[in-house]
Amino acid sequence: MKPAHHADDILVDDLPAPRHSRRLAVVTETYPPEVNGVAMSMARVVDGLNRRNHDVQLIRPRQPARLAVQAGAPRADVEEVLTKGLPVPLYPNLRMGVPSKRALVRLWSLHRPDVVHIATEGPLGWSALQAAQHLSLPVTSDYRTNFHAYGKHYRLGLFSKPIMGYLRKFHNRCDATMVPTETMRVQLAERGFERLAVVGRGVDAQRFDPARRSDAMRESWGAAPGDLVMGYVGRLAPEKNLGVVLAAYEAVKAAHPRARLVFVGDGPMRAELAARAPEAVFAGQRSGDDLAAHYAGLDLFLFPSLTETFGNVTTEAMASGCAVVAFDSAAAGELIRSGVNGWLAGAGREADFVATARHAASDAPARQAVADAARATARRLDWGDITARFEGVLEGAIARAESAALLQGLQPAA
Repeated sequence: MKPAHHADDILVDDLPAPRHSRRLAVVTETYPPEVNGVAMSMARVVDGLNRRNHDVQLIRPRQPARLAVQAGAPRADVEEVLTKGLPVPLYPNLRMGVPSKRALVRLWSLHRPDVVHIATEGPLGWSALQAAQHLSLPVTSDYRTNFHAYGKHYRLGLFSKPIMGYLRKFHNRCDATMVPTETMRVQLAERGFERLAVVGRGVDAQRFDPARRSDAMRESWGAAPGDLVMGYVGRLAPEKNLGVVLAAYEAVKAAHPRARLVFVGDGPMRAELAARAPEAVFAGQRSGDDLAAHYAGLDLFLFPSLTETFGNVTTEAMASGCAVVAFDSAAAGELIRSGVNGWLAGAGREADFVATARHAASDAPARQAVADAARATARRLDWGDITARFEGVLEGAIARAESAALLQGLQPAA
């Protein structure tokens, strides 16, 4: 029988240190149920910060009534502040905030946050940056979208340099800017961005799981047992480089006539893609477990985008047990060892991408080995670890602000 212990016997050092709760203001112009990588990953981070005992104030544009109904009742564990919003050009299902500096100054004057984190660089994000600096609050930000790289796809090439100048000005006013890969950190540093911190992205490997594969779903796509199904998940838009998917499909179909192509997502290129590949399956926009089942039904995932800062669909496909063919860029370039847990083509080398897809389609044993290794890689991308790194950047910004204020207080008056 173990001896009883008195309270005096307990060693204080054996007890975990209490977690210091912070008041965090998170500003984003997109959030679920909107479907995109920024919205999804920000929701994960907010959940993680909340679990780590922080008080999160979420500031975002009010969504259309249709999406608001999908979102359901406001979260009880997060203080949500809804602002006015306007449709984003070319992205009608998304909203951007409007200038709101005065309202944010009032809000944060009454309830001062320890740090402001800005996820998007639109009008609401710019207002948040100005308000935070007006109140001498520490500010961190995310670099999540390569807006400047979209120019050539939307005939906005002349605006590429001004856009990059704005982004550099925005982020260099922040105490730290989080980027998802080391490659992105180096690229932005070369363009004059300062105080960059690499904070990757996680993936929900319980939701995105090969076990969700459905023979009935594959049959609905016209695929018999043993038929190869290739697919793409994401926005159907020019910046996603989807002509390469069609080229790869045509090359594969020449050797495997029963191969099927599935597009999951929606966007302005849907009609053009359907005209060019009328036999392809267009599954539309999917979410949650339904989206996970669509991934799991694919044998080969094609992702030709060169405009991503990360590309969450890459890790979702890997977690789903898909063999991925992608360019050596963003998440794929960071996580995939070509021929081991996926296949990579040189960035922008479209002929190599097509040849790689044709090779992957023709070697079923190699494809299965790659898919198994991809799943193992994805299972290590835990959102808890990502949230801890995110929290570390916030704490660093707070500590530097506190030190600066202390030093300023110690300086003798003039």
